[in-house]
Amino acid sequence: MDKSSIKKFKDLFYGLFSGLDRQLGLILLGLAAIGFFTFLSSSQNTPVQITDELRNLALSFAVMWIVSRIPPKWLEMGAIWIYGIGVALLVAVAVFGLIKKGARRWLNLGIVIQPSELMKIAMPLMLAWYFQKREGLQKTWDYAIAAIILAIPVFLIARQPDLGTALLVFAAGLYVIILAGLPWKWILPFVALGVIGILLIIIFGSTICAQDIVWPFVHNYQKHRICTLLDPSSDPLGKGFHTIQSMIAIGSGGFFGKGWFQGTQAHLEFIPEKHTDFVFAVFSEEFGFIGNLILLALFFALIKRGLAISASAPNLFTRLLGASVTLIFFTYAFVNIGMVSGFLPVVGVPLPFISYGGTALVTLGFGAGILMSIHRHRRLVQS
Repeated sequence: MDKSSIKKFKDLFYGLFSGLDRQLGLILLGLAAIGFFTFLSSSQNTPVQITDELRNLALSFAVMWIVSRIPPKWLEMGAIWIYGIGVALLVAVAVFGLIKKGARRWLNLGIVIQPSELMKIAMPLMLAWYFQKREGLQKTWDYAIAAIILAIPVFLIARQPDLGTALLVFAAGLYVIILAGLPWKWILPFVALGVIGILLIIIFGSTICAQDIVWPFVHNYQKHRICTLLDPSSDPLGKGFHTIQSMIAIGSGGFFGKGWFQGTQAHLEFIPEKHTDFVFAVFSEEFGFIGNLILLALFFALIKRGLAISASAPNLFTRLLGASVTLIFFTYAFVNIGMVSGFLPVVGVPLPFISYGGTALVTLGFGAGILMSIHRHRRLVQS
């Protein structure tokens, strides 16, 4: 290869990756590498192939690269359309969606899709667009309208039922509303009610769970998850099996872990959903406390860098959007690690860039692409 060809290759390479945030990119590559090596171990004795994971990772990073090239102004212009399409698809799911494992969450459009995943990005886009339009003119009723915009998809997703995704979409929208300036006098009463509710559940939960009564607004399986969280040993071979086995795996990892491919809980099939929702238990058993520190440090760096990009964004839309996307990453990680460790109820929330999954990885790639776009186009505007 002559010098001119090498120069052309270098120019092409730098052109493809110019403007991308290097810090964020290295953090994501670190998480993806950990996820892939953990997948190689956790996917043993499962029908999932290595090529599937490589395809999902490649697709996620391709989506990130494409979105990074889209100016935030275009995202702002398309926000209402993306939200509208997402809600329409959720309505379609409610009418004629596919039912799997007792839940109606999927839609067959030639390929099977899960429209609720779209709302994790569509929700902050829509609310950031709304508050950008109302910048400097915000009234009390603006927050009421924002709450309605948030409530519609959350309700549609919750009734599928899909509590995990509904909580993530709710959190994504709530972050935007709070960051847009929601008065603390409105936030504190709900925080107080939440704290009181948690204390009541902790104090009286076991007694209530022992009684065969129906909880209002709560599905039976959701009630069982809360009761299992309070006392996993009450049903060790049933509802509490997931939590007990994952906690054993995390504890047995010790300080340095048992070693790659050496986890007994995972390879003896004690950990359910070991390559998806409970992959953190596999990672903890094989890489121990030191491995967990490294993983948590990468997540901390991801959140720190995302918030830094958002803080330097040029307008309200990009600041709200970037911060909410970053906090979605935090929510993913916090909820997944919390449920696997036995601190939170078991819900279907993957660990970002670590758990296997196509749709979730594409959604995460889209979110990372938004942060890259905000960073890249801020630099272009300044230069």
